[in-house]
Amino acid sequence: MAAPKQPQKSTYDVIVIGAGIQGSFTAYHLAQRHKNTLLLEQFLLPHSRGSSHGQSRIIRSAYPQEYYSRMMPESFRLWQQLEAETGTILYRQTGLLVLGPPGEPELEACRRSLGVDEVLDAAALAQQFPGFRLQAGQVAVLDRTAGVLFADRALRTVQEVFRRHGGTLRDGEKVLRIEPGATVTVTTTAGVYKAPRLIITAGAWTGAFVEQLGLRLPLQPLRIDVCYWREKQPGSASLGSVSPCFLTLGLSQAPHGIYGLPSIEYPGLMKVCHHHGSPTDPEKRDQAPSSAPRPDITILSSFISSYLPGLETQPAVIETCLYTNTPDEDFILDRHPKFSNIVIGAGFSGHGFKLAPVVGKLLCELSLGEEPSYNMAHFTITRFPGVLRAAL
Repeated sequence: MAAPKQPQKSTYDVIVIGAGIQGSFTAYHLAQRHKNTLLLEQFLLPHSRGSSHGQSRIIRSAYPQEYYSRMMPESFRLWQQLEAETGTILYRQTGLLVLGPPGEPELEACRRSLGVDEVLDAAALAQQFPGFRLQAGQVAVLDRTAGVLFADRALRTVQEVFRRHGGTLRDGEKVLRIEPGATVTVTTTAGVYKAPRLIITAGAWTGAFVEQLGLRLPLQPLRIDVCYWREKQPGSASLGSVSPCFLTLGLSQAPHGIYGLPSIEYPGLMKVCHHHGSPTDPEKRDQAPSSAPRPDITILSSFISSYLPGLETQPAVIETCLYTNTPDEDFILDRHPKFSNIVIGAGFSGHGFKLAPVVGKLLCELSLGEEPSYNMAHFTITRFPGVLRAAL
């Protein structure tokens, strides 16, 4: 169902392009700061064309990169604040297992980020979580804080609070043109809007928007297979049990990593996905022929046979999602190098949903000219060679 149309105005304090989870939280923070904010979405809401749809995402404290693990306490707090403000349950604690070879640098970094020394070997893991089977010599680190975010519900909730705080959300409006300047002009299929500040959080479409502004960002949209695998004994990995989420680091069987969530979206089906996909044009994503080779399914089937013996080895349901990756898989959170009143949030690379409350806060701070709450060195545009030359 489309968002209810609000009386159309033409001038705002801030315009945000893209109403996925990052743009919606950015608009939420701006509205809480009493900024007259317009949030634009090209598709009618709700939709499944981008990266924020679906019923579940992992949230975790364990992160190999210290600059993300430092953000997670505030991210948890802001998710809880949104739950309290709306009386809506957005999170279910399940725990998360990080699986990998002992001494693997990223796994060790995850353990340090949790501040725990406990490492489970194959026997201890099988005793505590019978659905998982490690290979000889491999280990697991348990993040007890982790769990599942109810993604569709979370997105809808943050948009509702944004509107409650006076924000304007207009869906079904595709942005046709952006004209930079002291006042930015945004032309859509339904109107022309002006604001002294613009924030672009358009997911896989961000690259095309910033090219209009003389900027070539190394953003690669990927079409991801989201796979659901049937439990041989229904209920063994369901939300009502103690089955945790999991992710792999440094396993030769999973070169880009594999992650999984307990049965939530489809009864009796566990979500297990390869953290990788095929390059795609976001405008043509759904045109991929069903007969196209899917090497990720082969990787997942082999992994499930070895590590999750309670699941069937062929997927029962295959859906798709978009990742928008940067070369280093770190976010882009920065001002345009030429137009400082235009801020860009992009490249969330399949791990940004959990951090959206903090990302939205940072993009809000950048837009308002404030000192960001966290060190932004890893998120700059200029870390990519040649981008500035293209922009200036």
